[in-house]
Amino acid sequence: MHLLGFDIGSSSVKVSLIQGETGAVVASSFYPKQEMKITAHKAGWAEQAPELWWENLKLALADVLNASKVDRESIEAIGISYQMHGLVMVDKNQEVIRPSIIWCDSRAAAIGDRAFEEIGGQRCLTNLLNSPGNFTASKLKWVKDNEPELFARVHKIMLPGDYIAMKLTGAAQTTVSGLSEGIMWNFKENRLADLLFDNYGFSSEIIPEIVPTFVNSGQLSESAAMELGLSTKTKVSYRAGDQPNNALSLNVLNPGEIATTAGTSGVVYGVSDEVKYDPQSRVNTFAHVNHSDVDPRLGVLLCINGTGILNAWLKRMIGESVSYEEMNELAAGAPIGSAGVSILPFGNGAERVLNNKNIGSQISGVNFNIHKKGHLLRAAQEGIVFSFKYGMDIMANIGINASVIRAGKANMFLSPIFRNTLAGISGATIELYNTDGSVGAARGAGVGSGYYKSFEEAFTNLKKLEVIEPDSSKSAEYTDAYENWKIQLEKAIK
Repeated sequence: MHLLGFDIGSSSVKVSLIQGETGAVVASSFYPKQEMKITAHKAGWAEQAPELWWENLKLALADVLNASKVDRESIEAIGISYQMHGLVMVDKNQEVIRPSIIWCDSRAAAIGDRAFEEIGGQRCLTNLLNSPGNFTASKLKWVKDNEPELFARVHKIMLPGDYIAMKLTGAAQTTVSGLSEGIMWNFKENRLADLLFDNYGFSSEIIPEIVPTFVNSGQLSESAAMELGLSTKTKVSYRAGDQPNNALSLNVLNPGEIATTAGTSGVVYGVSDEVKYDPQSRVNTFAHVNHSDVDPRLGVLLCINGTGILNAWLKRMIGESVSYEEMNELAAGAPIGSAGVSILPFGNGAERVLNNKNIGSQISGVNFNIHKKGHLLRAAQEGIVFSFKYGMDIMANIGINASVIRAGKANMFLSPIFRNTLAGISGATIELYNTDGSVGAARGAGVGSGYYKSFEEAFTNLKKLEVIEPDSSKSAEYTDAYENWKIQLEKAIK
């Protein structure tokens, strides 16, 4: 028996097929091979066509099916991980009305700030656990205000993963976890966030049917099965935003556990069984994949937009022929603190951790007679880690402390400098595992379909690849470098 996982990112769509009994990856692929197109009509905007996700999913899935040669009837279920906070609008025929306004689009920040004031900050925080900010509901309000003719055609709104599930089953559905990430769920009253819908002038009828995160929400339609080369017996049994799903993939489900990622953007995600929120919404609280009103599981999320994208930008500036491994080697030639060079990595839109300010990326402390490529490359990795540390201090203030951090061995975590700097400045032990978002989604599908009887069974074969302990002998150097970096940040945000 086999399980499929789809990971709908903003850079690519990845598909993995796992063998249910062993959890082993049978085949995986991603498309496009270069980064997926993001359209920015204005500074701070970011849009993608949902149809593009579907087309790349089909290409990646075809690779997986061709490589694995499995019997299509053996594929029990599909799980979906997706880029969070995106807005997909469809009409009565389930046709997309406009490109999706995705996670790193900051056009609606002022709308959310205004709603926070009008509704009342304390009322927002105690009911929604967040400011409406630049999240999905605020993006829809932007469409209502600026594209009323398109808004008038809206039948249902969805998150990106809901759209993919609809393409698979024909049913428009969503989850409490998904609604919470769009700031559309009232935790205090355990229902839709009418207080925000009323402020924005929305009807709750635009919200699709709400289903559990782990459930058989439908089988493949005949048209989808034919288009994908799969069986109509295959279930869609799990969906979650990429960061709750990353935590699931690392078996981070219980209070006190921490998961992190460092791809295009970077996230630190801590689980709590108590209501915790930052009064300034610099870190955000959402329903975790295993949340219920009886047994709360809340994910407190720190997001840094400018993470791996900074490293990728430097790679393009240096020359595409230079590999990431060679960049790491150059960076290793520079000392901790990069001989005074500091880089603020905030060049990918407004940053929640900075109260939705868009300060751009900044480089300081460069001496033309001393500094070389390696200093810049190390300063970039240190700057990303220090932005994590800045946000983790906010998380600590509300009771989310990191003693052990789990991550997949991928993206920035392939860099020894990145790993050692994060361990050194946070004081946390880092554990790296053999998993990613698409594999986690496949395991989630196994739980939702009932193939796995428990989370423990689903993660029996999760393998720990490496452990990085903080080096206490270098803690003073890391602290000095961080304090220098923070001085530059404070100058930039004044």
